[in-house]
Amino acid sequence: MSLTTAYEFTLPRGYVDRNGDLHRTGRMRLATARDELEPLRDPTVQGPDDPRLTVLILARVVQNLGSLDLVTPHEIEGLFAADLAFLQDFYGVINFGSQEEYEQLLAVQAQASPLIGVSAPAPRPAPDPAVAGSPAAPAAGPGVTAPPMPRARIEEIPRVPA
Repeated sequence: MSLTTAYEFTLPRGYVDRNGDLHRTGRMRLATARDELEPLRDPTVQGPDDPRLTVLILARVVQNLGSLDLVTPHEIEGLFAADLAFLQDFYGVINFGSQEEYEQLLAVQAQASPLIGVSAPAPRPAPDPAVAGSPAAPAAGPGVTAPPMPRARIEEIPRVPA
């Protein structure tokens, strides 16, 4: 039995470099203890809850991104939020999850279409009348549904009980 130590991924949007080239596929290796400890010594990191810690760790474990053979904190900082959230989830699954969770992540990724470009601006959500100080929203007629509310925070992929 061999141990898989690196995993291929495809970003939902992709990293756009300074030349305008799009990089969506990459490879991430399993993290070592050093990968998680060394960034804590970085003077720009204020502690284990500093968001920069995530950037530094991902820069250590992402082996390549598209045609970029060297991924630095600069590239990780340049990712779209959806891609950063994806890499955080991917990191968690390959390092701490089960094979089932990894397969579930791949299945979700295979079903999702890339988040590249939009032909029209996204609709603005209707104001929530329950929010204090906001004007009451007009009543919607029958058969009219309100647009979905935007995500308020980054959500993790639910874990499957072992």
